[in-house]
Amino acid sequence: MRRPAPGVPLDDAQRRMADLGLKGLVPFHGHPYLSYVIAALADAGIREVCLVVPPGEHPIRAHYQALATERVRIAFAVQDRPLGSAHALLAAERFAAGEPFIVINSDNLYPPSAVAALHGIDGSGLAAFRRERLVAGGNIPAERVAAYALVTADAEGCLDEIVEKPTPDAVRRLEGCAWVSMTLWRFGPSIFEACRAIRPSARGELELPDAVAWATRVRGERFRLVPVDDAVLDLSCREDVPGIAERLEGVAVRL
Repeated sequence: MRRPAPGVPLDDAQRRMADLGLKGLVPFHGHPYLSYVIAALADAGIREVCLVVPPGEHPIRAHYQALATERVRIAFAVQDRPLGSAHALLAAERFAAGEPFIVINSDNLYPPSAVAALHGIDGSGLAAFRRERLVAGGNIPAERVAAYALVTADAEGCLDEIVEKPTPDAVRRLEGCAWVSMTLWRFGPSIFEACRAIRPSARGELELPDAVAWATRVRGERFRLVPVDDAVLDLSCREDVPGIAERLEGVAVRL
């Protein structure tokens, strides 16, 4: 988001948040992008939301602490160091309080129907998106989708394989039988044991897919795939801002 994009039209407020790398606070039609994300969760029936934030004063925490809400209660969990997605999840263990919960990316605006479908299953699961719908129905370029993790289902509709950053050979091998993960998960409390059990990846981070693999291999946990035919809005870089602004025009935000 901090990378300059000459020729991409941003207003002053959008440019200021982009310069700071604060994707969630990039404004669209008077609301931060993250508010659209949270409002979609509320539309799906989610009433308790936890934002994982860095320690100390942080603009996202300051904004939502001062914001009055009607449909959701917003809490915060502090990740003391940026050591990966599984490490971030561990920060929210107290918030989860032993209950099932949904995990999302804060820079993805998921369709409420997908969140509701995943929220309604028993046990753990993963929303599985069609690659072609992400390209044709959303704002995500094909080359970006090609880098997303591919997932396949077994005969019972549960997660069989997850391929992070697939090579062209892997894409060809799984053509026609693979879905795409957009990091929309449903977990139970056992995932925290898995997050503590794994070792850092080659990037030096505790990765959520590694925790899922550990839970599957060691605990025999099953993760149901929930197929989704809808698209997702993705705010990864400045080039995404104009298209998202167009798609969010007239969208109501009620938190």
